[in-house]
Amino acid sequence: MIGSTVTRADLAEAVHEEVGLTRQDCAELVERTLELTTQALERGEQVKLSGFGVFQVRAKRARMGRNPKTGEPAAIEPRRVIGFRASQVMKARIDRALSK
Repeated sequence: MIGSTVTRADLAEAVHEEVGLTRQDCAELVERTLELTTQALERGEQVKLSGFGVFQVRAKRARMGRNPKTGEPAAIEPRRVIGFRASQVMKARIDRALSK
């Protein structure tokens, strides 16, 4: 599965196989979870999933950049970006999986 992408449908199918709810219920569960996460981030709240990591909104200030095509200086407006910081548990699992 290296190089592949996990989709919402993949998550719903995994929940269906593990929990046994209907596929439609599992798809709605995944959608609702993602919607609640998105709403919290829109409000500027931190979303912490124990053993997984933390999603948080960060404010980036205005700065000068450059147009990569022309090399001309260009102003970059201030914006908000989403950051993710993996938990120590997640980092350890990834390290073990990659070292096999």
